[in-house]
Amino acid sequence: MSESNDWHTVTVQIPFATAKHALIAKQSIEVDAELQPQAVKRTITVEGELLKATFSTLTIRLARLTVNAFLENVDLVVRTIQEFGENAEKASSS
Repeated sequence: MSESNDWHTVTVQIPFATAKHALIAKQSIEVDAELQPQAVKRTITVEGELLKATFSTLTIRLARLTVNAFLENVDLVVRTIQEFGENAEKASSS
């Protein structure tokens, strides 16, 4: 089975409750470099309350794995914001 040298591109858009939460997610996720930078290109941006991530990979399998890992990271950030976000903001402003 031969692989094509064409890049496969996937874009994921995730809505957040606020632009601040989207920015927190972006900043939390983008610190981790891709494990295969020669095979995966990643761009993460925030547009208002929307977190947008675009992945270009050399294989479809790698696209699936990369997007899955990204979504797991987003899930962790969302659960952390739900658990600590409101209370942490209230405590720091007191």
